[in-house]
Amino acid sequence: MLNNSIILQNLTEEQLVKLISQVFTEQLKEFKKDFEQTPENDLLTRDEVCKMLNFNKTSLWKHTKSGRLKSYGIGNRVLYKRSEVLEAVKPLNH
Repeated sequence: MLNNSIILQNLTEEQLVKLISQVFTEQLKEFKKDFEQTPENDLLTRDEVCKMLNFNKTSLWKHTKSGRLKSYGIGNRVLYKRSEVLEAVKPLNH
């Protein structure tokens, strides 16, 4: 029954928070590295933006229609600038 269990012994709350923070920081660095390898004005398709922001197309359409995301088009294709998509993601003040 313990196959899917995690048991933490001799670990303080502060140590656990520090460990989680370190893992999160490393993952964030890897995530940022993926975006830094491409030019800032790369054009992304709707599918790429949805994957990047973990949105569905309905949410993407709502954010585009409201003006939070700016889209560009050529023919029947809808595209987004990578730099503008990243710029639209803002920190929340808690």
